[in-house]
Amino acid sequence: MTKKSISFNDMYLSLMKKDSSYEGIFIVGVKTTGIFCRPTCTARKPKRENVEFFATTKEALQRGYRPCKVCRPMLPLGSQPEWMNKLIEEVNKDLSVRFNDFKIRNFGLDPNRVRRWFKKNHHMTFQSYLRSLRLGQSFGYLTNGGKVVDAAFKHGHDSLSGFTEAFKKLTGTNPSKMKTTNQNVIHVYKILTPLGPMMAGSVKEGICLLEFTDRRMLETSLKFLQKKWEAPIVTSIGPHIKQLEEELTEYFAKKRKHFGVPLVTPGTEFQNKVWNVLKDIPYGETRSYKAQAIAMGNEKAIRAVARANGENRIAIIIPCHRVIGIDGKLVGYGGGLDRKEFLLNLERN
Repeated sequence: MTKKSISFNDMYLSLMKKDSSYEGIFIVGVKTTGIFCRPTCTARKPKRENVEFFATTKEALQRGYRPCKVCRPMLPLGSQPEWMNKLIEEVNKDLSVRFNDFKIRNFGLDPNRVRRWFKKNHHMTFQSYLRSLRLGQSFGYLTNGGKVVDAAFKHGHDSLSGFTEAFKKLTGTNPSKMKTTNQNVIHVYKILTPLGPMMAGSVKEGICLLEFTDRRMLETSLKFLQKKWEAPIVTSIGPHIKQLEEELTEYFAKKRKHFGVPLVTPGTEFQNKVWNVLKDIPYGETRSYKAQAIAMGNEKAIRAVARANGENRIAIIIPCHRVIGIDGKLVGYGGGLDRKEFLLNLERN
């Protein structure tokens, strides 16, 4: 069963609220239907007396429950549905292909359903997603010394003038001036984890963002990074993100204790000092805020240290989840205390 520190009442209330911060924390079995669901399932809400909770899908299966066809608990939250696979495969083959409603219907799909899925999972329409992919690839092509005309037509843009206009609108820079201005861009990409999807962000120097997509501070973090670098945001697997995804997979599989992907942490001198002390906390161990402040040489800076921890934009790798209250209790984690407990248990075990 699930951890005793999470009460039945807490889990049931989170189920009623469809609270995504409990993803990966518990699975719910519905006795009247014989199915099990994830905490965010949109199916009809079961009565309190008709549910029981499990820590894993394996436990639910062993008790005779079968997976829900609505929320698909055997797959990571936010994973691409099977009905979308063929369409995305075609997109990845050739970005120059135009996917209007007629073409989408040829795949046996409802264009409105596709739009709704992209709005829910990527916060943009399917067409906006395609435009972002084309511009992201064009940008990468230019930064590697490619010609503007090739950047336009090799990546699906209708015309050179249309590409130039779209590029200027996104980056504020004419593509022909890329090499002289050394324009930066922030690549964002969703990574699926056992605790729910995370938004990863990268620039050419390293990873600058890793936060759970349901964290309220995510939008603020993106705006800060945009302002810091005066850079546009594009949806693409930018530099370092593939390495990050591989290392996170190994971390959750208990095959990695240390991360090697480069990080970029724009912030004040004090914030970076706090984040560096966080990285010194060994895997599987914890520190109190007071101990963290002492390690920085300023025992009285506990509040400031806690605030800087909360402003950390790179979860897990900069392990603010390893900081707990002086009494040993779990306190203060942007991704939710249950995720914090999951990460600590993962490392301790």
